Amino acid sequence: MWCVVQVRQGEEESVRQQCQEKLSSDLVKNCYVFYYEEKKHIRGEWVIQEKPLFPGYVFMVTDEADRLSDELVRIKGKTKLLETADKVVPLSDSEVEFLKTFGGKEQTIEMSEGVIERSKVKIYSGPLVGKERYICKIDRHKRRAFLELPMLGERRRVQVGLEIVSKT
Repeated sequence: MWCVVQVRQGEEESVRQQCQEKLSSDLVKNCYVFYYEEKKHIRGEWVIQEKPLFPGYVFMVTDEADRLSDELVRIKGKTKLLETADKVVPLSDSEVEFLKTFGGKEQTIEMSEGVIERSKVKIYSGPLVGKERYICKIDRHKRRAFLELPMLGERRRVQVGLEIVSKT
């Protein structure tokens, strides 16, 4: 099952590395931090940077969520499993499948490209192809799309890189 661990923003990668080093591989099968690519204009040049897709969250694959909760005290930084009524809430199968296909092997959502035709967004390359329904806002100037994704029983707003090459 996939569990979500809440950490301080900016410490996602540090916590992921600590978990891989300090927790046994039979407890934590894998540990992920999802990233997205974003274009930034720096000193007259467009540069692609990676930023956390879900700031403050690390995703772990385990068969023993209760034991994982106990073992997280060994990790430096504020960490806790997302729970409701003292019960760990794993991601649903559909959420896991979405994250796997969206992030790919590298868990990085690359820049997508698309057009706006008659006020409708059409994505023709990148991980957003076929996922236009999740787009709730586009910032063409900063080359970003804001998505609302169903995650952990609620709608989470995230941003990803999107280059709109034309508008008609």
